[in-house]
Amino acid sequence: MNKILRLALVLFLVSAVVAGVLGVVNELTYPVIDAQKQAKTAAAFASVLKAERFDEIEFNNPDFPTVLTVHAADGGDTGYVVTSIFSGAQGNITLAVGVDSAGKCSGISVIEHAETSGLGANAASTGEVGVNFRAQFVGQDESIALSNAGGSIDALTGATITSRAITEAVATSIRAVKSLG
Repeated sequence: MNKILRLALVLFLVSAVVAGVLGVVNELTYPVIDAQKQAKTAAAFASVLKAERFDEIEFNNPDFPTVLTVHAADGGDTGYVVTSIFSGAQGNITLAVGVDSAGKCSGISVIEHAETSGLGANAASTGEVGVNFRAQFVGQDESIALSNAGGSIDALTGATITSRAITEAVATSIRAVKSLG
């Protein structure tokens, strides 16, 4: 057997073994990762709207392509929680938005993001900057806007793209709930 063929065979075998090991590790860790993701989402829902239960309702309105799910809180009597995914500065952001029965934002929670640490990532932080940023959204309606666009939301310093994206996602979530009727 020539040298190139032998090296190709060795490379193939090493790659096959590594791929197999990665597949097994993925199968073993998937349930744990999925459970953690579900717990994080449940915590996000509880933090944006106080309710006993959240029931997913069917929502597939093509006017709202960024909306992933809509959950009725206590059968819709308390309000709704909308999860959406949208582009931030560094990647996708998954956001939970609480919309109360009056059609106003009751809170937001960043479930997942890929934003720059110390800048856009502050939107999800538990520190003072993140808490104060998210608190600005409470009580806002679909006309919400950043202060530099005539609204009342102060952008995160150095993270205008992330701030604009989250503000638009909140407005879209409120409009999606209002489209339910």
